[in-house]
Amino acid sequence: MTGDDDLRSTVIAARRGDRNAIASLLVDHLPPLEAFVRVRAGELLLAKETPHDLVQSVCREALADLSQFEYREATQFRSWLFLLATRKILDRAKHHRRDKRDVEREQPACVDASALLSCYASFVTPSQHASAREELSRAERALRELPDAQRDAVAYVKLLGLPYPDVSERMEVSESAVRGLVARGLAAIGDSLV
Repeated sequence: MTGDDDLRSTVIAARRGDRNAIASLLVDHLPPLEAFVRVRAGELLLAKETPHDLVQSVCREALADLSQFEYREATQFRSWLFLLATRKILDRAKHHRRDKRDVEREQPACVDASALLSCYASFVTPSQHASAREELSRAERALRELPDAQRDAVAYVKLLGLPYPDVSERMEVSESAVRGLVARGLAAIGDSLV
């Protein structure tokens, strides 16, 4: 059985309410989902909500909507999950912009970064990975500070693991343009981490 077949079976079992399948489905996607949320949410939203809480909310919505999801392939499932995360981020950011809150009473959240390190390993060197625990906030800031198109291309390819043709279609640019965006984005991240 291939990884795609395993994921298909897990999704089908989760739709039927199998607790082990539900746990497996979520656990496999938590690190890249949290990395994506940390990069896409922006500093203002992350000052008000933890990435963990946002991811939990996305997972709850995914489980509630799983019966409406039609599985075709692994990348399509990941895309659906990350689309839910993007919508959650936009919704929560809108909520916080709409409601005035006492910023003085808020305290930043502490998040254990160990599970996130593997998500960033694909675009940092081994020596950078070894020191990533201390530099995680710098790496995330560097990714957030990229121009939108570069940030999205790097997030789709490196965090979500989507193939270049899928990212090209999603971003409505050529595949070579996506490759260029990723290359420039990774170079900029590397420069800022030196």
